[in-house]
Amino acid sequence: MPRVLILCTHNSARSQMAETLTRDAARRAGLDLDVHSAGTEATRVKEEAKTVMAEICLSLEGHTSKALHDVPDPWNFEYVITVCYSAAEACPVYPGKTERRHYPFTDPSGGSLDRWRTVRDQLKAQFDAFVQHLKDGQPVPPGYDDSPAVPVA
Repeated sequence: MPRVLILCTHNSARSQMAETLTRDAARRAGLDLDVHSAGTEATRVKEEAKTVMAEICLSLEGHTSKALHDVPDPWNFEYVITVCYSAAEACPVYPGKTERRHYPFTDPSGGSLDRWRTVRDQLKAQFDAFVQHLKDGQPVPPGYDDSPAVPVA
């Protein structure tokens, strides 16, 4: 079963949403994936992330913010995906078998719930595509272009 790590700075929003969305996409696709998320430092899961995920019937209840050392077997992943620029810069070097991807998304923190929904929907589209590529035996998308940026609402 392939292992996937989604890495962000605080593991409080984007990586938490992406983890849950990736698990859901894998479940819908009938694909066994072991999906985790972590931050370069741990904080807390933001309430806005919980709210917008609940709107699409996916729960972040019970999720906690984790640092990389809190993840089981943190050096054994087939895919490590960073979802913000600072995590991409701080991401440690992984063994040769690990494929790194960078899918940066605008930080919705401090924005309206509409901004959070936009980022959630962008994450969903990207990680649905990621899972579909895995299911089809295709190389996963090399990156994600986050321009245009999500406007602050």
